Amino acid sequence: MRLVMYDAGDGGRPGIQVGECVADSRAVAGFAGWSGSMLAATSTNRNLLSLKPEARLELELAAAGYVGQNVSAPGIHALDSVRLGPPVPDPEKIICIGLNYHDHAEEIGIEVPKEPIFFAKYANSLIGPADTIVPPRDTQKVDYEAELAVVIGGPGRYIREEDALAHVAGAMNFNDVSARDLQLSNQLWTGGKAVDTFGPCGPALVTLDELGDIQDLRVRTRVNGETLQDGTTARMVFTVAQLIAFLSRIMTLVPGDIIATGTPAGVAASHDPPRFLRAGDRVEVEVQGLGSTCNPVADPD
Repeated sequence: MRLVMYDAGDGGRPGIQVGECVADSRAVAGFAGWSGSMLAATSTNRNLLSLKPEARLELELAAAGYVGQNVSAPGIHALDSVRLGPPVPDPEKIICIGLNYHDHAEEIGIEVPKEPIFFAKYANSLIGPADTIVPPRDTQKVDYEAELAVVIGGPGRYIREEDALAHVAGAMNFNDVSARDLQLSNQLWTGGKAVDTFGPCGPALVTLDELGDIQDLRVRTRVNGETLQDGTTARMVFTVAQLIAFLSRIMTLVPGDIIATGTPAGVAASHDPPRFLRAGDRVEVEVQGLGSTCNPVADPD
């Protein structure tokens, strides 16, 4: 299943992508005969993720039936006619992992960490897959970071590594846009990370059954059509399951939590000369099986 947030001109709504169409989740739930708390859960993707996997599968099948019955039915839109927003615009947590690819650690000359390094972004950073990145005035070093992000479905604390993927609802592209000068002026990195518009993601939250091996996905960044990152999740220092097990020792993970799992080699700062983003650039992030984001860069606000 591919969950989206879409705006057809009357505000953001949760939807389900079926081919080149988007079906309103509430309309699909009504078609499936849902009522009460089940119907209410379709009001946001975060609530929908809290449903049991069997219920989400039922909704996916109903979406295919609803669209197949009549593409002109209420709540169905052509994908290219709507604006897509971040699939989960209201997470409780956005947890980003640093230095989690062997080749990225090598390119910046730092030893791989013995335990995951993590930091926070917040919902103010999230934008949709085609929205504009607007740097703050105080940076000259805006970088891109193509990342696989996983989104929690089943809540948990002290999750075992062997059980971790059962807590994942799905995955999406994530661009951990970073102001390197602001990042490195603060030991916690947050100043260069938790910036407005610095978290493009989507276009959809894709359930794991559509992805195959999550530890064998290609991860790429293109700027103005030129490939600048081309890695694979097989090169992660800590696997997705290991990250979830580690983080759940520290905090309870809840539905909708986003974990951005790190970036491979090829970030702008590592090129000679550096390839920092400038106004007018278009930066694409693509993780295999997840579609891609393509965000223009504006002048500083």
